[in-house]
Amino acid sequence: MSKTAAAVLAFLCFMLFSIPMSAQFNALLPNGNAYVGVSYGQLTNATNKQSYKGWNASVEVLPFTRYSHLGLVLDGSGLYRRGVTQYMGVGGPRYSFDIGKLRPFIQAMAGIRHLNSSGFVYNPLVIDVGGGVDYKLWFKSFSWRVQGDYMHSHYASAYQNDYRASTGFVWRF
Repeated sequence: MSKTAAAVLAFLCFMLFSIPMSAQFNALLPNGNAYVGVSYGQLTNATNKQSYKGWNASVEVLPFTRYSHLGLVLDGSGLYRRGVTQYMGVGGPRYSFDIGKLRPFIQAMAGIRHLNSSGFVYNPLVIDVGGGVDYKLWFKSFSWRVQGDYMHSHYASAYQNDYRASTGFVWRF
């Protein structure tokens, strides 16, 4: 067989078998969503309460085709106030279901918080429990999310009980 005939045969095989292979490849990729929005936080330590503004972003994958309501979430946020910055990274499970155009969810996550207050830095563990609802927009893959979270952490002998409200866009893939 000549090199030209082998190249044409290889090209035809790639063209004929690419459609079934792409269907199998797409079945291997998990479904999920990505969220980005603005956030408002009420942070409380042993002596005072302070309000913060910032951002919130998360990525959820739905790896279980049999359990399409259960997802795994990675969530990150940044909250700011004069002289104080706080970043938080948490992860955990999320349970959600569809009711018409609404998709309510609840989540329980754990991770770490990085707080810098005028040069004093600490990194306590944090537990984040919350929920919200996604409203499906007229665009096929986009939703609007409203979310609320309770965050609990402990540093030295002080407990911190904090609240966060977020809103923004969700892109489903």
